[in-house]
Amino acid sequence: MSEPGIAPLGDRALTITWPGGISSATHRLVRAAARRLREAHPPLVMDLVPSYTTLSVFYDARVHDFAALSARVLDLIANLGPEPALSGREVIIPVTYDGPDLAAVAQQTGLSVPEVVSRHSARVYDVYLVGFAPGWAYLGELDPALVLPRRPAPRTRVPAGSVAIAGAQTGVYPFAIPGGWHLIGRTDRVMFDPSQTPPALLQVGDRVRFEARR
Repeated sequence: MSEPGIAPLGDRALTITWPGGISSATHRLVRAAARRLREAHPPLVMDLVPSYTTLSVFYDARVHDFAALSARVLDLIANLGPEPALSGREVIIPVTYDGPDLAAVAQQTGLSVPEVVSRHSARVYDVYLVGFAPGWAYLGELDPALVLPRRPAPRTRVPAGSVAIAGAQTGVYPFAIPGGWHLIGRTDRVMFDPSQTPPALLQVGDRVRFEARR
């Protein structure tokens, strides 16, 4: 795999980008780089935000300048091996597959409803990114047979706990918000609780398995 590139993100952050597009292998490199930078002594950064193919690094501009820190960061992550595939937690999310879009998903994909449920619950998903809304985790990769574009018209309110798919990803709505993904089920797991530490149930690097309720 080609070496990552680096670019400024405002005046107090930089972004490292790995080439090759979204994949589990690329995301494991992102996580490995985040781990390496967290373990650096003395600490070089104030915060790290991993994503699909990027890692944003926030730093104190009074201590570091972009050019010097970029060189140091690239040196630290040179010849980096990927984060082990099983380094995160496995989180099981029980699902009642009775979502309002389940039948439509089956029709659009040419599958039966039981096949949609089976294919969705058969995979173990990586948490690629936590964002969009507090506690929302983007999970991939979805079974190719289930890949669909977003709904043409989003709903103004999607209930908390709704399990949904769109593109090659799946996720769970952490609370009632607008959304345009296809709703195929629901769970009673609490995805975001500000009284907990951390407040989000899922973190980047975790793995998620959906378990169909009988």
